[in-house]
Amino acid sequence: MVVSMLDIVMELPEATSIKDKRRVVSSLKTRLRTKFRISCAEVGLLDSLAFAEIGAALVSNSKEFGEGVMHKALAVVEDELGVRIHDAQIHSEVY
Repeated sequence: MVVSMLDIVMELPEATSIKDKRRVVSSLKTRLRTKFRISCAEVGLLDSLAFAEIGAALVSNSKEFGEGVMHKALAVVEDELGVRIHDAQIHSEVY
């Protein structure tokens, strides 16, 4: 069993309130869940208005497949959403 993980720290330049931040983060999580069938959650920077940290995970039988899906998910975040990526890490663990 292989667990592939994605951790993204992003800046939300248009967020002027917590409501704006929640809307962007919720939309992002929904898009990742439906398009890539991965689990995701806001895992850090909860008190920050301008930044958000999203964690995502996928269980599969192949490191290459799992990391490939995570790279595609990261590309969607970078290309389709109005956020600035400050840090992104992808790694897998074999159990």
